[in-house]
Amino acid sequence: MHYDVIVIGGSYAGMAAALQLVRARKSVLVIDAGERRNRFASHSHGFLGQDGVDPGEIAANARRQLEAYPTLSWLEGRAEDVSGEVNGFTVTTAEGKSHHGRRILLAIGVADQLPPITGLDERWGKAVFHCPYCHGYELGEGRIGIIATGPMSLHQAQFLTEWGDITLLVNNAMPLGADARSDLKRRGVVIEEVLIDKIEGHADVRMADGRLLSFAGLFTAALCTPSHSLAEAMGCAIEETPMGLQVRTDAENKTSVPGVFACGDVARVPHSVSIAVGNGALAGIQIHRSLFVPETVFSVQNGAAIR
Repeated sequence: MHYDVIVIGGSYAGMAAALQLVRARKSVLVIDAGERRNRFASHSHGFLGQDGVDPGEIAANARRQLEAYPTLSWLEGRAEDVSGEVNGFTVTTAEGKSHHGRRILLAIGVADQLPPITGLDERWGKAVFHCPYCHGYELGEGRIGIIATGPMSLHQAQFLTEWGDITLLVNNAMPLGADARSDLKRRGVVIEEVLIDKIEGHADVRMADGRLLSFAGLFTAALCTPSHSLAEAMGCAIEETPMGLQVRTDAENKTSVPGVFACGDVARVPHSVSIAVGNGALAGIQIHRSLFVPETVFSVQNGAAIR
């Protein structure tokens, strides 16, 4: 079957885009490997109307709503290759099946590159976080530890003073100049320069000298990379941001490859469910317009339609 659009990635951004397209009665295939970035978290926060809801429940409900539309097809699997060009793309899955579409949307999300600290991985999304807007309030203005990974950690330490009492665990991850130290001291941030041994309990940090520092929660500025090599393999331009690598897109969610769009965490910073949903919805609209409006007719500048 030939589809109008093949969406690779069925998390929040991909589903938000698909919703706009099926409501325009376009045929859409969503290929999803079932690896939502926030699958480790038990509650989602900061998403209007869904604050505090299990993110898995949000995703499942969204999928049920999508599948009510007859032009939606859903495939649980992994896309391994994309070939072809505008109006004639072929997506091959890990099972060797081929699917054809006029447009491709990459909603593949990102993978978090976490510091190699014993005990951190299993607490990611539960007691170790990256976004204060998503998880800061629930820490009750308690003691918060920042596990440094690089320059972004200084910004985290400064910023998170809005949510609690901050300790910056430098862990030999970055230099701290005199100006930075002075600024952190002014904000009441405690600087801890002894190396981290491991994380225990809920959010207890065992230092190399044997001390145990207990926190309400921990944050770290994990660097991100696209969760799949598809974009790079297709020739999509990749750009570096303070949060890691992402697919470069323009204001219309177009990548550098004609007919290929990208949305959500893989194409926009900062990252959150609400931002991903909004960006996905916009991507769906832009893809729909690309299917029937000539390239030279429609563009978007500063959020306004130009004809």
